[in-house]
Amino acid sequence: MTSRVLALAAVSLAGVFLVGHAGAATLIAPGIYLIPGEAAANRQPDGNSVVIAAPQGLIVFDTGRHADHSQVILDFARAQARPIAAIVNSHWHLDHVGGNPRLRAEFPDLRVFASSAIDAARAGFLADYRAQLMTEISLSAKNPEAQVSMRAEVALIDAGVALGPTDVIDKSVRLSIAGRPLQLNLEARAVTAGDVWVFDPKTRVLLAGDLVTLPAPFFESACPARWRDSLANLDKAPFTWLVPGHGAPMQRKQFEIYRRAFSRLLDCAAGNAEKADCIDGWVNDAAPLVSSSKDVSYARTLIGYYLDNYLRNTSERIRRFCTA
Repeated sequence: MTSRVLALAAVSLAGVFLVGHAGAATLIAPGIYLIPGEAAANRQPDGNSVVIAAPQGLIVFDTGRHADHSQVILDFARAQARPIAAIVNSHWHLDHVGGNPRLRAEFPDLRVFASSAIDAARAGFLADYRAQLMTEISLSAKNPEAQVSMRAEVALIDAGVALGPTDVIDKSVRLSIAGRPLQLNLEARAVTAGDVWVFDPKTRVLLAGDLVTLPAPFFESACPARWRDSLANLDKAPFTWLVPGHGAPMQRKQFEIYRRAFSRLLDCAAGNAEKADCIDGWVNDAAPLVSSSKDVSYARTLIGYYLDNYLRNTSERIRRFCTA
């Protein structure tokens, strides 16, 4: 999610939000720690971050958006008395790369592994988002608090190359990063033009980025059909735990629920069912994964929005997301 970017600007401005809580690092497997993302009212979200201990330092998978999120990452590194040796970014959305400039400033020698998709996004999607933000800033003179958050978004976009990779991932590959062997897998034209997911064979933990998100999938820069194929690729990995881009870690049975709900949503959107039936279908299918009433309400809003603006209204701009 760049910020639930342009597509969800209307939703965000309407005050709909997913409740979440940032927190300190939590051990989820030997040497692997989750720093959960956060979403709250009138505030753009942070995605989940995962820190992996490696022989030559720490590897951070996704860095969030806000300064308080990246501060948790830095505090963890200081508590461990270990440098951050590398970042792996799942994709270019701002709630996953926004902490890159700050971590790179603190650790100038660290390497950043990601696809090159951010290059086109900076010229297109993020440029459009920045233009929208500047318009909103000019219209919000009487709301200085809103201006602060929007100017922070503009500053992130203007960080430019500091958001991007030092090492481009252009194919699936097994790498030793900071002395730890990891499998980095590239999916083309799924959530974005290039999505990287990581499998750690030592712990059998899979880091999915926004290929898996709760309480609903986010389609604003996605190619839904190819995304469905990517979920099949995740299913082939022998993982025990999967960490989504947003939401709590899940085991294989829970991922199977997510994958089935995703596929049934696309099938419903492609058919003649009423919009409300497709929304109810997602909520019912994903019920074991989405428990709180606020999350269910947010899921209904998201799915309804995407049905109207993406899944059942495929513009030329959206079709380009599926063009290789």
